[in-house]
Amino acid sequence: MPGDDPTEPLREALRLSPDNVPLRRALGEALLGAGRAADAEAELKEALRRAPKDEAVKLALARAYQAQDKRSAALVVVEDLIRTAAQPARAYLLHARLLLAAGEVDRAGREYRKALDADPEAADADLARALGVVVEATGAVVDGRARLAADDVDEPLDDEGVERLLERPKVTFADVGGMDKLKEEIRLKIIHPLQHPEVYKAYGKPIGGGILMFGPPGCGKTHLARATAGEVAASFISVGLNDVLDMWIGNSEKNLHELFERARRSAPCVMFFDEVDALGASRTDMRQHGGRHLINQFLSELDGAQASNEGVLVLAATNAPWHLDPAFRRPGRFDRILFVPPPDAPARAQVLRALLRGKPVAPDLDVDAVAQKANELSGADLKGVVDRAIEEKLRQAIKHGVQPLGTKDLLAAVKGARPTTREWFATARNHALFANQGGIYDDVLAYLKL
Repeated sequence: MPGDDPTEPLREALRLSPDNVPLRRALGEALLGAGRAADAEAELKEALRRAPKDEAVKLALARAYQAQDKRSAALVVVEDLIRTAAQPARAYLLHARLLLAAGEVDRAGREYRKALDADPEAADADLARALGVVVEATGAVVDGRARLAADDVDEPLDDEGVERLLERPKVTFADVGGMDKLKEEIRLKIIHPLQHPEVYKAYGKPIGGGILMFGPPGCGKTHLARATAGEVAASFISVGLNDVLDMWIGNSEKNLHELFERARRSAPCVMFFDEVDALGASRTDMRQHGGRHLINQFLSELDGAQASNEGVLVLAATNAPWHLDPAFRRPGRFDRILFVPPPDAPARAQVLRALLRGKPVAPDLDVDAVAQKANELSGADLKGVVDRAIEEKLRQAIKHGVQPLGTKDLLAAVKGARPTTREWFATARNHALFANQGGIYDDVLAYLKL
């Protein structure tokens, strides 16, 4: 019912005063509070068009972007506010939340501290707890992963902790849809050396090295890394941020060293670093020495400075290669840099077939037709399509019994799907056009047809 919309009085007031920017901002914030972030974005953009320098409107727009997981767009607005706003405390606070969501805990802690320096009233207990930031009795603020008490000391990763990370994947390249070019590169760099060691030895080519995969999220980088280990029946260690980072100076480096040592003892072994830019961020962007020490340790381990990396195969993935320290791209480290694009139509069909395996489907289901309509969707997006189609079938099954999934069901779900890859390409396009040293982003330009 129209009367049930709490924003209707604001809309009515705007109809009478369409140029009233504070009123339009209030409507946008009300829509945001009601969970209607897309509608809020539209109203706040209109308000910003009428008042391009209004800081409150900009901050509300950034929150609307954040609510829709448009992280890049939100960061653009927030970083502009931090540079220009007279009172940037709330912008610093939102910046900290966005960085935390991206896994950049240390930077988020620094931004939170800036918020408190600008305005102590900006303190947010939940955010502080997530960042590990505490305010000591003296009033001093301790940045991310702060020391809480002497008896809370974390020990470096021990043998038992490393063993828990060791696995032998059963998936192979046959379980990965599409990515034929990437598979061939990985075969050349990783699989063939293990299967034909005598040939590589004859040419003096060591068995080992690194591959860096980059591209939009949800396109199968992690799945491909696990399948690489399964393809050669190798050990597999998947390294996450929480497996390395430690609140105590020196422990992070020890954790990383122990992981590499375990991989060397388990050779042939595939190590996979997801979100590697969080461990290897550009040192020119760092103010604290702790992060620099960890990067130096990482580079030393990749070089095999203290022990041979023969048989240790390092795969890494990132959504933001532009944040990775350039030293990682030197020969002998991540000397193969592969762009992982959204799947093409044949690959999307393969992904859909894998997702539909074991589910009740109509015999005339045309997966290829669905794949053709699913342009720009990532593997994760396709999983969402199948999930939505199944949810709709479940609603119908309550009344009419179980019915198989048909082409129409999947096409309807595709129609309502929004590609999550677009936001990534909006950011990547600028880096590819204006920061393409060494041609690292040539594949991105080719994909975008620029």
